[in-house]
Amino acid sequence: MKKLLLGFICLAMLGCAKQPEPEKTVDVVLIGAGIMSASLGTYLHELEPGWTLDIYERLDQVAAESSNPWNNAGTGHSAFCELNYTPETADGGIDISKAIGIAESFEISKQFWAYQVERGVLSEPRSFINAVPHMSFVWGDDNVAFLKKRHAALQHSALFRGMEYSEDHARIAQWVPLAMNGRAADQKVAATRMSIGTDVNFGEITRQLIDSLSRSDKVRLKLKHEVRDLQRNDDGTWTVTLADLGNNEAESRVKARFVFIGAGGGALKLLQKSGIPEAEGYAGFPVGGQFLVTRNPDVVAQHQAKLYGKASVGSPPMSVPHLDTRVIDGQKVLLFGPFATFSTKSLKNGSLLDMFSALTTDNIGPMTHAGLDNLPLSTYLMGQLMLSQADRMHELREYFPDAKDEDWELLTAGQRVQVIKKDADKGGILQFGTEVVASADGSIAALLGASPGASTAAPIMLNVLEKTFGDKVRSPEWQARLKAIIPSYGRKLNDDLALTNEIRAWSSARLQLEYVKVEPELARQ
Repeated sequence: MKKLLLGFICLAMLGCAKQPEPEKTVDVVLIGAGIMSASLGTYLHELEPGWTLDIYERLDQVAAESSNPWNNAGTGHSAFCELNYTPETADGGIDISKAIGIAESFEISKQFWAYQVERGVLSEPRSFINAVPHMSFVWGDDNVAFLKKRHAALQHSALFRGMEYSEDHARIAQWVPLAMNGRAADQKVAATRMSIGTDVNFGEITRQLIDSLSRSDKVRLKLKHEVRDLQRNDDGTWTVTLADLGNNEAESRVKARFVFIGAGGGALKLLQKSGIPEAEGYAGFPVGGQFLVTRNPDVVAQHQAKLYGKASVGSPPMSVPHLDTRVIDGQKVLLFGPFATFSTKSLKNGSLLDMFSALTTDNIGPMTHAGLDNLPLSTYLMGQLMLSQADRMHELREYFPDAKDEDWELLTAGQRVQVIKKDADKGGILQFGTEVVASADGSIAALLGASPGASTAAPIMLNVLEKTFGDKVRSPEWQARLKAIIPSYGRKLNDDLALTNEIRAWSSARLQLEYVKVEPELARQ
């Protein structure tokens, strides 16, 4: 009887045993070592250099998922060439509002990077950003008419002044010989060109930012550490439970005053673990991508552009075809795509159970409604999954008529998780782009969604700061520092030609990019 009683007592004691106390308390925990966490960490370290900051990454290196240069298109998304950012309106006009917002955002990113070069945080600009003209290219009467209207509409914004337009075969052939050689002389075509476009290696930016942060005794980077749980404490802080994947998944805990979830496709599941009401109703739809790539130097030398076309009728915005010059670790290559793939993984290095494990009673309804409203997307994905290499080469030859099969191979890029959220009218909507979700008290925030993501990391992280550290952002100290980091902070470049010229000259000089001043008289043409 005594042994039995002792057994019950032991079981009771085990059941009531407290979880191990956190090993330390830090000011900030960043989950995921990609471009978003690297950017936010850099901001916070410069705004509050005395704060302690931990970065946790489940893989064995930083920038190995969406920020990796082979896992994204590398376009410095500035809406110069992406036709899906300028939709045609019901009355036949062109809505340029989204294009203006993205162009403004990319100018902020360039300022952020330029400031880091000035401080020595980023080194050798050409290791991560290179001048590559951005072009739109279409054929057929309706598409040519659309592009001409788009060009005219964009001239109302200072951000797009200086964009060239042509329907002349010879002129376009000077810009992109590959696109015109072998093309029928009587085919009606049109193109626009912005010489100040860029190709960006977001993985290199991430590595350099995190390397700089790691040199501080206030910052700790932990690779092969997976966040398993998030629990809010009574004092408003968070206990972060970690598994050391390099040490038999040994668990540890850290207490943080602020948590940012920048885990790409894995962010949704961690946001749900937080239990904050703001996370309710969010779901995700994973979509992967593939690109054709050539490293043939003779072919690569004939194309210096990000050449974007128009998505086919019924296909989603993410499917816009483009033939891109890429500069990755000093090597210049050409990529064409994307070709969509489907997997239930949320990350390239994820699990096939990812999509299902993120389903909850709060988001199954919005996901179902969004699925029913986006049946063409399902049809598109099925068609993409059935493509053969011959089919892909056929699509490539619409942009590069003389392409040879032996020059091109298929590359699998990264996974993206598109945002699905509750909607009062439709029940649920599929949203393209990114969204910041933050708790009411500003103690935790997450970034959901995808493109134009990395290109707009700097302004997105400014949004995170404003949502989570509002009082500090409004303080004179932070205001002064933010204006040093982002010289245009608090001002809009759109419709201010002088400011646009001033800011572009400042950032271009530091990033070793081409700068083209637009004179007022040229702008009115």
